[in-house]
Amino acid sequence: MSSTVGPTSTLAPGEAARETLDRAALERVWSTPPGFLGWLTSASHKSVALRYIVTAFGFFALGGVLAALMRLQLTRPESRLIGPDLYNQIFTMHGSTMMFLFAVPVMEAFGIYLVPLMIGTRNVAFPRMNNFGYWIYLFGGLMLWTAFALDIGPDTGWFAYVPLSGPAYSPGKRVDIWAQLITFTEIAALVAAVELIVTTLKMRCPGMSLNRMPLFVWAMLVTAFMVIFAMPAIMVASTMLAMDRLVDTHFFNPAEGGDALLWQHLFWFFGHPEVYIIFIPATGFVSTIVSTFARRRIVGYPAMVLALIATGFLGFSLWVHHMFAVGLPQLGEAFFTAASMMIAIPSGIQVFCWLATLRGGRIVMRAPLLWALGFIALFVIGGLTGVMTAAVPLDLQLHDTYFVVAHFHYVLIGGALFPLLGAVLFWLPKMCGRMPDERLGRVSFWITFVGFNLTFFPMHLLGLGGMPRRVYTYARDAGLTTGNVVASAGAVVLTAGILVFLANVAWTLRRGAPAGDDPWGAETLEWATASPPPSYNFAYLPTVDGQAPLWSTQERPVVTGLRTDVREVLITDGVDATPDHRHRLDGASVWPFLTAVAATIGVVTALFTPWGVTIGSLLALVTLTGWFWPRGAPAHETVEQRP
Repeated sequence: MSSTVGPTSTLAPGEAARETLDRAALERVWSTPPGFLGWLTSASHKSVALRYIVTAFGFFALGGVLAALMRLQLTRPESRLIGPDLYNQIFTMHGSTMMFLFAVPVMEAFGIYLVPLMIGTRNVAFPRMNNFGYWIYLFGGLMLWTAFALDIGPDTGWFAYVPLSGPAYSPGKRVDIWAQLITFTEIAALVAAVELIVTTLKMRCPGMSLNRMPLFVWAMLVTAFMVIFAMPAIMVASTMLAMDRLVDTHFFNPAEGGDALLWQHLFWFFGHPEVYIIFIPATGFVSTIVSTFARRRIVGYPAMVLALIATGFLGFSLWVHHMFAVGLPQLGEAFFTAASMMIAIPSGIQVFCWLATLRGGRIVMRAPLLWALGFIALFVIGGLTGVMTAAVPLDLQLHDTYFVVAHFHYVLIGGALFPLLGAVLFWLPKMCGRMPDERLGRVSFWITFVGFNLTFFPMHLLGLGGMPRRVYTYARDAGLTTGNVVASAGAVVLTAGILVFLANVAWTLRRGAPAGDDPWGAETLEWATASPPPSYNFAYLPTVDGQAPLWSTQERPVVTGLRTDVREVLITDGVDATPDHRHRLDGASVWPFLTAVAATIGVVTALFTPWGVTIGSLLALVTLTGWFWPRGAPAHETVEQRP
């Protein structure tokens, strides 16, 4: 199964010729079909992930425009620029877009792109399902924004509390569209989670035991398991809400035996873990960037892994701190207060490990590291205010004020967007083969950092001064004008920083200097292949003997026993990554796209008639039959069957 030819060794003429032939054969088998049909049917994890990333940033731009409109409205007291109905739609669309259409999808998209490369395999485990997940995500987002353009966008907040979102107080189709968006986006999230779990546990290259996996892969594995457990709660809740509205059930109607608080429990059992579903991949970005530019392995690797796992577990134990104002037993309040404070411990462990790595390293200050350092500073502030609001007496005073808005933006923008933008600069050379401009990278960081703090730090003071959330205006004599003017000015600066960042990305794609395979001198396997990677990732699968394979001075053997005439990958043991068997993956197919179209038709039709469920089911049955129609080829064969 293996050859002793190392990735950096000199190949004999015969071996070089064989490698050239193998690469040509692999390119024919693994490449995406050309043209529009190939775009629809691609089974490449890289092309699907890049589509996810571009689409997610498109939704991020739309959500940012809505945020700018809100800040423009709130700059002056008693403003009539935007009316209350449109404002309700805007802040609902802003939150729903950022949480459901940007933050979670973009993090999972980076995992889909990077995890196969980092673990030394050629694709994700279920490539056609991966493509299906993207189309479901895209169609759900387009459905939401089309409704907003037609003035029927949701208007009850991204949390859609009942009874406000119930049939008695929100007639029409606005909330129905929001509920269907949830179905679409969470299906896509679950698809990506299954991909990441199976790929990570069964497709790692030989030698990459669990204690040698990159921390980013660990972060995505924990995130994927959290998605598996968290997303069904919101899917069940949104389905119950849709049934209350469309077929006259009474899950949330107290007059008929329902319970309005049931919605909050179901929603926040998903909603608070979602914060960590967004944050945990960001810690994986930071660990990778800090290790690379400190020129040393992360201090406390076992503690970092345990901290990631602990965060995943504890994230499900504190959802009720969103509900301290509803009237809970004091014993319950005490438990969730303790859990809300306890979750700061694994986050603190990670911060100290990053700082220790930097303290003992030979720091190379580059733009991606600046974004990581900015994340550490902002996330500590957001974490401290989170611990403050975990105390019930203070939470009762600050609940539904702008202090909470400031807190979660420090956590979600400071704790997710900053490392995400650093990750874009860090892996952009791998994705496109060109280097970003260092000066633009630094300028965009400092403008964004200053603009972010100008925007959101005054909101702490606004909240302490009594400004409530979700209001479209405020009185002149409320003493809130100065803070809102500063926040709006900061939003202008923040927008300028993001625009400079996007200009850097555009310049890189068109005119950036050639990057080479490993321009940063990083340690993980994605840098062992070309930039951008070929369709098959690795001509010969690598093997590893430690946590930093590219920093090892030992020659690494590579796996050469896989066939080049079919899409074949190596399946390994879940713990020690010892080879088990070879498995053939499916190639490009139009059926995932058609299945997503069928599901979309069914869901949109169900907004207006219960027959939509029947129509969608029948259409999906046809497309799924085509998808899973047997082709006659064996799915896998054992290693020993090959000579």
